[in-house]
Amino acid sequence: MLGYAFTLLAVIIFATQDGFSKYLGARYSPIMITMIRYWAFAAFVILLAFRKPGGPRNAAMTNYPFLQILRGVLLVTEIAIFVYGLAHTGLATTQAIFQASPLIVTILSIPFLGEHVGWRRWMAVSAGLLGVLLIINPTGSHFSLYLLLPLISAFMFAVYGVATRAVSQRDPTFTSLFYTAVGGALAISLIGPFFWTPIAFGDVPFVAALCICGAVSHYCLIRAYDSLQASDVQPLTYLQLVVGAVIAVTLFGETLSWNMLVGSTIVVGAGLFTMWREPRARSKNSPATRAGIQP
Repeated sequence: MLGYAFTLLAVIIFATQDGFSKYLGARYSPIMITMIRYWAFAAFVILLAFRKPGGPRNAAMTNYPFLQILRGVLLVTEIAIFVYGLAHTGLATTQAIFQASPLIVTILSIPFLGEHVGWRRWMAVSAGLLGVLLIINPTGSHFSLYLLLPLISAFMFAVYGVATRAVSQRDPTFTSLFYTAVGGALAISLIGPFFWTPIAFGDVPFVAALCICGAVSHYCLIRAYDSLQASDVQPLTYLQLVVGAVIAVTLFGETLSWNMLVGSTIVVGAGLFTMWREPRARSKNSPATRAGIQP
């Protein structure tokens, strides 16, 4: 129960964090906002590293230095693009399109991880991608190229997810978290200062809240994974779409169109099916199962 409580708390805080990102991203450079957010994230992870045996030096020991650095750069770039999308396409729509990332992970796992995807998951992926097209509605009068930004973010996050699966074979989870935070903070700090503008006094509380949300949300997610498996946590993360929609309507006055609601339902349904089907497909195709040994 504690694991589920931390998961729900993380989902709510992540959705709130996106609300702060949308507000600030419309007033300042998304790169600058992402840099500040990553400074707080990196500081939080470094503090956690000092509490572990061996400290930051041990956390930085990796078997995949290039891939770990690439993960950090990928995620921080994806977040900057996501914040830019929040500022120009709306919170609810951006989050809805972004939910396609687990489906893209399924596709990318074939060439990069050598996984087998059966016809059932292919049907789910196809349906989910059609749901994304329904949300974007490229033939509609309200179509904007800005709608492609969350789709680009979803693709980059999927590549990040595949890379995370690859490094998890030999690197501890905290090492991956360390490179995600510190590597990303160092990468964006190379260009972020060129986009710096003074922060208005009235916006300082929102910046502080964004940083606090970033640290607390990741702490809650870490605690959730201490008690639950990824297959238990991931389905609940779709609730972020519901919380985000409430924030979008009540605080930003957004309107939930029929195509966004129907498309989101299709995307979430397809994502949940692939999550449910993946461990069963792995078990079916494992050497032990093929040999007639029950796992």
